[in-house]
Amino acid sequence: MRTFLTMSVCLIALVVAGLYIGEVYERPPGDSLLTVKEAQAAGGKKDNKGSAPDRYVYFPATETMASDEIRVIACGTGMPAARRGEAATCWLVELGNGDKFFFDIGTGSMANVAALLIPYDNLDKVFLTHLHTDHWGDFDALWAGGWTAGRTEALKVWGPSGATPEMGTKAAIESFMKTFHWDYITRLQKLASEPGRIEVHEFDYRGENQVVYNENGVKIRSFPAIHSGDGSVSYALEWKGHKLVFGGDTFPNKWFIKYAQDADFVVHECMHLPGQMVEWYNQAPPVALYVATQIHTSPQAFGKIMSTIKPRRAVAYHFFNEESTRYAIYESIREVYDGPLSMAADMMVWNITKDKITERMAVSPDDAWSVPGSKPPPVGKPGQVPPQLSQEMEAGSWDVSDVEANMVKKFMKDYNLDPKKMKK
Repeated sequence: MRTFLTMSVCLIALVVAGLYIGEVYERPPGDSLLTVKEAQAAGGKKDNKGSAPDRYVYFPATETMASDEIRVIACGTGMPAARRGEAATCWLVELGNGDKFFFDIGTGSMANVAALLIPYDNLDKVFLTHLHTDHWGDFDALWAGGWTAGRTEALKVWGPSGATPEMGTKAAIESFMKTFHWDYITRLQKLASEPGRIEVHEFDYRGENQVVYNENGVKIRSFPAIHSGDGSVSYALEWKGHKLVFGGDTFPNKWFIKYAQDADFVVHECMHLPGQMVEWYNQAPPVALYVATQIHTSPQAFGKIMSTIKPRRAVAYHFFNEESTRYAIYESIREVYDGPLSMAADMMVWNITKDKITERMAVSPDDAWSVPGSKPPPVGKPGQVPPQLSQEMEAGSWDVSDVEANMVKKFMKDYNLDPKKMKK
């Protein structure tokens, strides 16, 4: 299996580079998808209608979704401590109408997001369950990375209020912009201002099953969650008869039992067993017991929740999924739940239709570039902010115009740029 995955990654890398099975593949100008003429791996050739075959892995940007289909990708499933093989919480939902939504964007998750080859213009809606770093720690990477890689509009954020105003999402974003003020102002000298802006939609964390988003036939509802402090929520997404629920971090609670009923797909945290927290996560026994059973959901409690609400597919996450941990967690869930179950890992993919839910793993490039969207990248307006480099620093510049002259002249000619309008 390891050999197959290695070969698959190499194949994708060749496709991204523009080569395919010995022939040169030229990407049409402006084409925002990675087009493959014949997908001869993991399922065989495409049919003559151009539709992808059934595959046991998912190659990003090679499959067209049905108009009523949903794809969910786990871009982060792990814990607050950094880990190369498992990012913190991030779920990406793609709908057949083209809409895309993040539910949380935890630390390290943007590397997985980038590997999905989706234009940043399409990744502009984030729904935060709460403000722990493992649920929004890569927000900065989405904000600045999308801004510098072609996003054309503001980044939009939905999130709960807090027990006090300074504990809510609005205050967090205001503080975020203060923290990254140097980043913002220095980029604003040349980049367009609109994609550097953040729109905040804060709502009452106490609202029960309240509609916080209602556009393009998509409704997203929130309801309270019980976690470390007031201000945590869970979400339910409703579209074309489908219902998906994302719990965030939460202790078992009556709202989840009530509002996650009749769901197709339910993502709920499932913490390590207390002993695993002591042995593998370096926590003191009293802390491990508290964390695993008081502010999070134990495997047994996860099982009770799912056996009560009976989703079409239950997804357990928020544990380091490896040989030393997953089997004990799985067996603990199975003590009380025998329904459809996924033990989430980064880059796991589910396609959801009315007839079935298909689970696969994504095979994606490590060295992904940003992908062009349907709109051209924006151009900044001169004079948005004063120059941020002082004359003292400017005076330290060393002249390299002699060696750049031919390159710059050719570039300006190739892209039809007016030298008179250009300023260094």
